[in-house]
Amino acid sequence: MRIAVVLEDKCQPDRCSYECINYCPKVRTGDETIVKIEDGIKISEELCEGCGICVDKCPFDAIRIINLPEELDTDLIHQFGENSFRIYRLPLPEEGHVTGLLGANGIGKTTAVRILSGEITPNLGKYEGDVSWDKAIEKYSGTALGDYFRSLSEREMETALKPQYVDKIPAHYSGKVEDLLHSVGDDAEKWIEALDIENTLDSKVTNLSGGELQRVAIAATSIKDADVYFYDEPSSYLDIKQRLKVAEAIKEKSEENRVMVIEHDLAVLDFLADNVHVLYGTKGAYGVVSHPKGVRKAINSYLRGFLDEENMRFRDTEITFEKRAPKSEWHSKPIVRYDELVKRWDSFELETDKGEIPEGEVIGVVGPNATGKTTFVKMLADVIEPTEGTIEKEIEVSYKPQYIKPEYEGRVVDLYRTEIGSSMDDGFFRSNVLSPLDLEDLYEREVPNLSGGELQRVVLALSLGRNADLYLIDEPSAYLDAGRRMTAAKVLRRFMEKSNKGGMIVDHDVYFIDYVSDMIMNFSGEPGVKGKGEGPYEMRKGMNNFLKEVDITFRRDEETKRPRVNKLDSRLDRKQKSNGEYYYVD
Repeated sequence: MRIAVVLEDKCQPDRCSYECINYCPKVRTGDETIVKIEDGIKISEELCEGCGICVDKCPFDAIRIINLPEELDTDLIHQFGENSFRIYRLPLPEEGHVTGLLGANGIGKTTAVRILSGEITPNLGKYEGDVSWDKAIEKYSGTALGDYFRSLSEREMETALKPQYVDKIPAHYSGKVEDLLHSVGDDAEKWIEALDIENTLDSKVTNLSGGELQRVAIAATSIKDADVYFYDEPSSYLDIKQRLKVAEAIKEKSEENRVMVIEHDLAVLDFLADNVHVLYGTKGAYGVVSHPKGVRKAINSYLRGFLDEENMRFRDTEITFEKRAPKSEWHSKPIVRYDELVKRWDSFELETDKGEIPEGEVIGVVGPNATGKTTFVKMLADVIEPTEGTIEKEIEVSYKPQYIKPEYEGRVVDLYRTEIGSSMDDGFFRSNVLSPLDLEDLYEREVPNLSGGELQRVVLALSLGRNADLYLIDEPSAYLDAGRRMTAAKVLRRFMEKSNKGGMIVDHDVYFIDYVSDMIMNFSGEPGVKGKGEGPYEMRKGMNNFLKEVDITFRRDEETKRPRVNKLDSRLDRKQKSNGEYYYVD
């Protein structure tokens, strides 16, 4: 089965010479309907023979001719338009379980949830004309999915959806948090306590931080009286302790309801979900929903990039975790030394231990939100000055901030030529940074039009492309899907090792920190009031200190060696805590 797709975010008809039309053999032989100009390029899926000439001729890499297994032809659930994205198969939430969705950005996870929540009526690929539930109900009659569709269409079932982009909520509601939560249901007090949002009740929604807004959105969704609950990326903006607290609350919600979660933090997904559907495909073109698997098997399959039951390889390389010898035994020379530092604001104070950063090593920075991690990194980057203490360094520093905004108005390639021109032509940088992060595909895109994940990759490479001795990278996993996160971690790890440069990485994803770090710096304290930075410590000690602070233990998966969260108060959890081994046991 062949499908023709034109990627709308890449097709640029105003800058195009239409070589795809000029070189199409069907057009040259007189059939003028195979490729046409209609608000951009359109390809007749009935007449296209899939020769691929138009794909090669498109200067913007906007055309895809994709061959799919014939059996998927009967599994088409929804198509947005001619040559547009389509999704095959659907997951189905189960009573008393948390069903997880795992896959790359742009391949249908949110689309699946929008269909299952009743926001989109599935058209089975018939995108022209009016769409009703009748044909979908008829096609899946006698199946659990057919019964689900019928309940949705007849409003016998209520759904509640926590949206992916919580930062858009203030545009729709600007009142107080307490008024919002009490307006959506009768169970507000329970969720206010469960998610630790008591101190936000008197605040206006427009004044909330990202983490506060996320927890309020989760609470508002959970308070609603519904039969099925959907949580789209509930861990975004949250630190690890908040993530697991949210996961526990959502898990409790599933005991009497159906719950479905889209999550990119694999440690959280592993802790939260009972079964998982892996989605694979091509971004912006199509997505396929796998059959459900147990959470451990699904995550391990995702890391391998291969689905056994479907006999489908969807990634060329495996993601593996390796046990590394502690580098404390062979430290290189320090490139930065700093005293005990103090930074005071009107309402917040940070203190840090005396320390140093060796060349060729990566220090992971972990701790709760609002305890001073970003403030510390900004002092090292000379963005702000410490109130007390000095920093000794005579080196160049490259800094990627936590919050990134597309201030450059032109194309990605022009941004790179302006900022890191010589690095773009360096073979090491191309093969170890630009290529793994798939940035060549974004060169012709306008920077302001990039998605959050695309902008994150562009700015990460921009930071590494600067000639520096120390790279300070704040939350590089934000907006990236699980696969991109591990690729970014691999890029950072390899870049620091091969270039023998120093790195400091702030992040809340335990998989990311575990993969990239040689040493750990711990932050703790009272969020928003007082913070304390300790270390750096060798990896095992630093992670033990951090996990003890948040009362979590990890074990290693026998197959992939990835970290796995132990269930609270389980036998292994109690045993590791009694031995003081919070990180993992050899």
